Amino acid sequence: MMSAVSGLQGEVPGFGTTAVVVVSIIILVVLFNIQRFGTGKVGVMFSPILALWFFSLGSIGIYNLVKYDITVLKAFNPAYIYFFFKKNDKEAWLALGGCVLCITGAEAMFADLGHFSVRSIQIAFSFVVFPCLLLAYLGQAAYLMKYPDSASRIFYNSVPGILFWPVFVVATLAAMIASQAMISATFSCVKQSMALGCFPRLKIVHTSRRRMGQIYIPVINWFLMVMCIVVVSIFQSTTEIANAYGIAEVGVMMVSTTLVTLVMLLIWQTNLFLALCFPLVFGSVEFIYLCAVLSKIFEGGWLPLVFACCFLCVMYTWNYGSVLKYRSEVREKISMDFMTDLGSTLGTVRVPGIGLLYSELVQGIPSIFVQFLLSLPAIHSTIVFVCIKYVPVPVVPQEERFLFRRVCPKDYHMFRCIARYGYKDIRKEDQYAFEQLLVESLEKFLRREAQDLALESNLNDSDVDDVSPRSWDSGVPGGEEIEELKIPLMHNGRLQDVGTSTSEETTAGTALPSSVMPSDEDPSLEYELSALREAIDSGFTYLLAHGDVRAKKNSFFLKKLVINYFYAFLRRNCRAGAANMSVPHMNIIQVGMTYMV
Repeated sequence: MMSAVSGLQGEVPGFGTTAVVVVSIIILVVLFNIQRFGTGKVGVMFSPILALWFFSLGSIGIYNLVKYDITVLKAFNPAYIYFFFKKNDKEAWLALGGCVLCITGAEAMFADLGHFSVRSIQIAFSFVVFPCLLLAYLGQAAYLMKYPDSASRIFYNSVPGILFWPVFVVATLAAMIASQAMISATFSCVKQSMALGCFPRLKIVHTSRRRMGQIYIPVINWFLMVMCIVVVSIFQSTTEIANAYGIAEVGVMMVSTTLVTLVMLLIWQTNLFLALCFPLVFGSVEFIYLCAVLSKIFEGGWLPLVFACCFLCVMYTWNYGSVLKYRSEVREKISMDFMTDLGSTLGTVRVPGIGLLYSELVQGIPSIFVQFLLSLPAIHSTIVFVCIKYVPVPVVPQEERFLFRRVCPKDYHMFRCIARYGYKDIRKEDQYAFEQLLVESLEKFLRREAQDLALESNLNDSDVDDVSPRSWDSGVPGGEEIEELKIPLMHNGRLQDVGTSTSEETTAGTALPSSVMPSDEDPSLEYELSALREAIDSGFTYLLAHGDVRAKKNSFFLKKLVINYFYAFLRRNCRAGAANMSVPHMNIIQVGMTYMV
């Protein structure tokens, strides 16, 4: 932004550094305030301007090439790289770090894959962005051949005088668009980090009905605005900001190359030799640039490193605390012997209705369920333990959204439901659509279960293993306590489940829910469905557990500091579970519980 506004310094008398900073801050405030309208609306408004910007770059580049020195096209000869380093030695190495700035920003569009289609980005880069940038830099090189003293203000000096103001306006708007691309990419990265359990829960606003990846995160938006204003106010120089951007850019390239190599080896299963050639070729070039830009650390390059460390601490603290909380829930889950002793009434009164108890466990009964039994005078006739999991696939089809299995014998009328969402899925359905889809999936489960039981009529009096066992990866490290968990497989682009049989959750007994008929009568599918419809008519209640985590008294000081203060601070200030799950506030019952880790 400052680079575009700084063009006024040589054109408007008295327009100094302070004026550049003030104008840049005003533009930044406007830019961040329009983010709430969404990438689609902002993109439609800016796309003609961006097209005009690249057309201007290419046209001015061709003009300078023809007018000043077309022989700069000899620079395509790679031999000049050798001659350049041989002649300038150390200065050439330092200049190499500055060359990185020629490509920074152009690749930001690839971070917006959630906001635009792959094909549109490929076409835009190959046929518009890259050719126009190449012509622009060739034109500036031709201008410098005749006016070598114009290096500090080369872009605006190379623009024909009559076109200065139109180009300045378009350049400023283009700078806003470039900033827009980085902001959108930040939203996407934070959203995916949240889905993987590596970032505190924040409010996400989906701004498009057609593009799933177009999102807006208010907290991140205002945080970026404040940080940008602080950086511009402190540095007041495009040179130091450019150095910071260069180090961040090369760092992203190195990380991307490393991750792509892992994908080639583990996902694509590419030949080992070909997979290693990729980092050797591209990684070597990027490493050379990285070594060159590291010399700029004390000239503004420290900024992205500081931000990276801060975000790494936040992400590590959140993940570490979440893992300890999950392990505590697994360790303290309720045994089936205890549930058997309670009986089908669960030691209380069963009233018509469906209770949706949210938990992170995919196996077993969470310990918080006992707190509900102790706190409530009655419990619902149908209990569904809902576990929401974000899985490593882009989109989960609606028909594969819910996985059900029965918990305890039939007369308990308790089920487990795993709701699966891909990292590009939008939880945009309201509570009524969610409830309707859940009930439809539960009815399908009951019908399928009855069909399978009919085929296994020879097992009349014995316990029948769950005919539709469902399990899911916890999504977080430390799930080794649950040996029966299996990882879902992908086949032809669809999710496949590896079933398991456990002694905890079985389809045992031949009884109906206690609210419908005595447990000694032979139930049928119609009775179970009628019981379910009776519960549906009575409504849904969302049972939420507010689990707190505290370090034990004999824990190390560092662990107490991280868990009791840093992680607790993040939990208090992140988005609440009820809001994050999009459940109605009028139908919530919440119980708190503290886990000592």
